[in-house]
Amino acid sequence: MIIDFHTHIFPDKIVKATIEQLENRAKIKAFSDGTLKDLQESMKEANVDYSVVLPVATKPSQFKTLNDYAAEISKIEGIISFGGIHPDTPDYKAELDYIKSLSLKGIKLHPDYQHTFVDDEKILRIVDYAAKLDLIVSFHAGLDIGLPEVIHCPPNRSKNLLNALEYDKIVLAHTGGFAMWDEVEEYIVGKNVYLDISYSLGHIDDEQFVRIVRNHGVDKVLFATDSPWGGQKNTIEHFNKLAFTDEEKEKIFSGNARKLLHL
Repeated sequence: MIIDFHTHIFPDKIVKATIEQLENRAKIKAFSDGTLKDLQESMKEANVDYSVVLPVATKPSQFKTLNDYAAEISKIEGIISFGGIHPDTPDYKAELDYIKSLSLKGIKLHPDYQHTFVDDEKILRIVDYAAKLDLIVSFHAGLDIGLPEVIHCPPNRSKNLLNALEYDKIVLAHTGGFAMWDEVEEYIVGKNVYLDISYSLGHIDDEQFVRIVRNHGVDKVLFATDSPWGGQKNTIEHFNKLAFTDEEKEKIFSGNARKLLHL
């Protein structure tokens, strides 16, 4: 089984403009068109069993529409969507209760798009209440190549979050911090946090990647691609070439995610 713990899709009415805007901002080309249909075709080609969709609320007013869409696509076989919440909402408890009522398994926070540092009190209170609801909390971590000016979730500040909240269902994307992997080794490796490997292979040195995974512990690492920004098939092929045992690959490809998602 393969579970991709980090993917993105967009509603049909906004997908074309959204993908074009993000491509231009980051100066990269998407592997697919950002639609549900294209993700499903990618999953079939790459033999991915489940894709976890991580929506980002870029303003508080998006909450209801975004989460109702997440609940709707989660009814589709092979799709597990998290909810989204913005740190500036004054009603964070009510909104998290609503996400829980939709039977969504977690939330996504993107400190860069939400202009809030990962260890800010507004985020700490959200994670603290999400923990009470047993919701997984996934963070964009490290540099966002489309928003490079300020890094709102660097490893040293992620460490502050982890020290403040001892919760075992926090996920730091991009192997703990995109393009900040030396700092990941200094501040994050060995902490009680999951790392998803999205948009890492091909950007991080393979030797450093294997070292981070082994030193952190394979039980706390999740296969992920960041589709459509990372291709599912080519990421799987790259990962399979690395020096992991079959047992380690099974845990990273799906075993750890199955436990976290209760599949």
